[in-house]
Amino acid sequence: MPLVLLIEDHHDIAAMVCEHLEYRGYEVDYAADGVTGLHLATTGDFDAIVLDLMLPGIDGLDICRSYRNEAGGTKPILMLTARDTLDDKIAGLDAGADDYLVKPFELEELDARLRALLRRAAGDLAPSVLRVADLEFDTGTLQAKRADQPVTLTPINRKLLLALMKASPRVLSRRELEQEAWGDITPDSDALRSHLYTLRKAIDKPFDTPLLQTVQGMGYRLALEEDG
Repeated sequence: MPLVLLIEDHHDIAAMVCEHLEYRGYEVDYAADGVTGLHLATTGDFDAIVLDLMLPGIDGLDICRSYRNEAGGTKPILMLTARDTLDDKIAGLDAGADDYLVKPFELEELDARLRALLRRAAGDLAPSVLRVADLEFDTGTLQAKRADQPVTLTPINRKLLLALMKASPRVLSRRELEQEAWGDITPDSDALRSHLYTLRKAIDKPFDTPLLQTVQGMGYRLALEEDG
């Protein structure tokens, strides 16, 4: 039985979601504010987190960032919010959310998105260590290191690095990388370039041999030069 943490300050919505998920076979724990929610997220062993954006105490974006970057949390996060602009959606995904559902929503869609996140977490992200040259990425902990030195990554950079390492030495197009990072949301044209810049700075700049390559007119790949 999957264990889900719901962090939602609107009592009626929380009661409706809890009742539906429990009917669908989930076990649900609940927090009505950001401080309690972050504490439960970082100390509990949940399979997924359903997180409202606007919360008292700590908002959903800060919970995402703290859970991913400070606590090293790896479980999927589905963000709920009344904000539906492109910038809001990208901000949520950049902070570490895996999917985004705009209020008001149908409970069946919530269930479907949650099941998809759980399937992905159980399958695509089954714990393993990916390696390209001296760069390693642990898909269980979402931690990277190069030449045995820890590499600090943002949530979006982790998604990009995972995709590039799984595909290496194959080239991934801009659209493929955008899909990995933001799903069906199409970000600003400079967003991918900006994140790839920070990724290159993290995994290549401190080291002698660059791995992240730009393939003109095609996309990007992760490999040693001699692999091409």
